[in-house]
Amino acid sequence: MLTLAIDCATEACSVALFDGTALLDGRFELINRGHAERLVPMIAELPDKGRAGRILVSLGPGSFTGVRIGLAAARALGLAWGATVLGYPTLTMVAARASQPRPRPVTVCMAGGHGEYFIQNFATGTQGDDQVRSLSPEEAALACSHHVIAGNRARELAEMLGDGRIALDLLPDARAACLLHESRLTADLTPIYGRPPDAKPQVKA
Repeated sequence: MLTLAIDCATEACSVALFDGTALLDGRFELINRGHAERLVPMIAELPDKGRAGRILVSLGPGSFTGVRIGLAAARALGLAWGATVLGYPTLTMVAARASQPRPRPVTVCMAGGHGEYFIQNFATGTQGDDQVRSLSPEEAALACSHHVIAGNRARELAEMLGDGRIALDLLPDARAACLLHESRLTADLTPIYGRPPDAKPQVKA
């Protein structure tokens, strides 16, 4: 079965087409903004315009807008093609990339909102030790369990700790979707925001 992978939850926008675990073609661009305009053309550049029987898409956490764009595209294509759509956590993708060429414990640290970091510890490969949390940099330093730190805030966290941690500046990349274990995929396409909403319901007087 062909699989289309989509990831635009961060400043990176990436797509990839797989035959089983073999990468047929892929695209990766750092665009910061403009995911809505670039995502569909990137998919169209893939063989047979990316058509596949299965679609994988990042659920977040990450950019609120990016997560929603990826999910909307995956759902629309899944409906049009009659394809199965599955989601995966963004930080799990980063952990999978950091665990190459061999599995190793890693802490993933990604940019969050309001100056906070999304952080999660992974024992090996893509199996998380804990749940993703949105923490202040100081709290993230206390929560960091492993010597290897990966993500777009890995360097800042490693410098804050100052104890020789290895920092890997990695972003999620759809071309690495073949590294995700099937157990990390879910049919529940609810976005993972990693933090409670900023808006609070109004309290009746």
